[in-house]
Amino acid sequence: MYKSLFLASFANLALGGTILWDGRFNDMTSGADLSAWSFSNPIGSYQYYIHGDSEVSSYVNLDSTFKNPADTGSAQGVKITLDSTAHWNGQPMRRTELIPQTSAAINKGTVYYHFSMQRSETNAPSESKEHQIAFFESHFTEMKSGWQSGAAGTSDPLLRWNAGGSTQWNTTWEAGVWHNVAYEINFDAGSVAFYHSTGAEDLVLAHEAVAVTASSDGKDWHVGVLELPRDGFADENEDVFFSGVYIESGELTTSVSGPGGVAAAPAPVASSSAPVVVVSTATVIPVAASTSAPAISTPVSSAIEAIPTPAQTSSAIEATPTSAEPSTAPETLPTIPITFTLPSFSNTPTTLATLTRSSSISSITSVVPESTSITTPEPTATPAPEEEDEDEDCEYEY
Repeated sequence: MYKSLFLASFANLALGGTILWDGRFNDMTSGADLSAWSFSNPIGSYQYYIHGDSEVSSYVNLDSTFKNPADTGSAQGVKITLDSTAHWNGQPMRRTELIPQTSAAINKGTVYYHFSMQRSETNAPSESKEHQIAFFESHFTEMKSGWQSGAAGTSDPLLRWNAGGSTQWNTTWEAGVWHNVAYEINFDAGSVAFYHSTGAEDLVLAHEAVAVTASSDGKDWHVGVLELPRDGFADENEDVFFSGVYIESGELTTSVSGPGGVAAAPAPVASSSAPVVVVSTATVIPVAASTSAPAISTPVSSAIEAIPTPAQTSSAIEATPTSAEPSTAPETLPTIPITFTLPSFSNTPTTLATLTRSSSISSITSVVPESTSITTPEPTATPAPEEEDEDEDCEYEY
């Protein structure tokens, strides 16, 4: 019985696609992590520059309650907020948007853009204004909600999928309902199909492929919300929730739980900001740096994902203590943290079009637990005077 269950699980895993870019927020402890990103320091999973002038917490917040409960591949979801300050560069529209930070081929061939989205009764997006959601810069595919510019009436309760500038699918956007979406984009053929489900249901084809002018530079998919202004309708605080955000190629993953198994909840690293490396069962394409330096890879089918979390025996890479023969006079050696740092390779871009992501893994930290002691046998001869160890607490850079 157990063998059958294992084979079934393995078959389901094998049918999943290859993750090109993972934006499920498993590598972040809070929205504040986004503040470390800049055009000159392109780190993390997201570019973060389309927002108002307030702190990150005014616009982007992470929590386990912000995700689809069926999305076990995500430890947390994100709440994207529009408030009175959410005007980017003085524009009249309100915007809070995240853009994938990657040099992977997310704009080539046939790829699947995954996300789940929800609204609540509190801070619901206005039905009297147009909202553009999860859109590309050219708007060849996007979600929309609220009253559409130029339409009759004053409000609209629908959630829409638009492709090629027209509504292809719609439903009433009710509070508390998770809508799971995958855009199947064929950049070569110039088409996009729409997969959809709600709650914990598997994705199904909700609309066949539509001919579009599918174009992207790989840095123009906006995970978030843009709200167009409308005379006579005041701004109000609005929230939209996202989870399960990733891009894959190959076979479409229809399960809302996503590829890679159950995600562990991220937690702050106590002694360092460097991520601890854990192994995931998902297949992930390593992201090459913008220089000629080789990408870091693993010889097995599992990929290495950097997730900020305290060192754990189940996932962190730990030094294994060794002991000599028991001695009547054991000596406890001091704890020696050793950090191996890989440099981040990136070119300083001069224009938006030349931005590329730096190396996908910045450092690997190995820590000897404080409770570990190493015993050595009592020497039989008088030892020579010990010299001071200059290697303690050292850092090796490659």
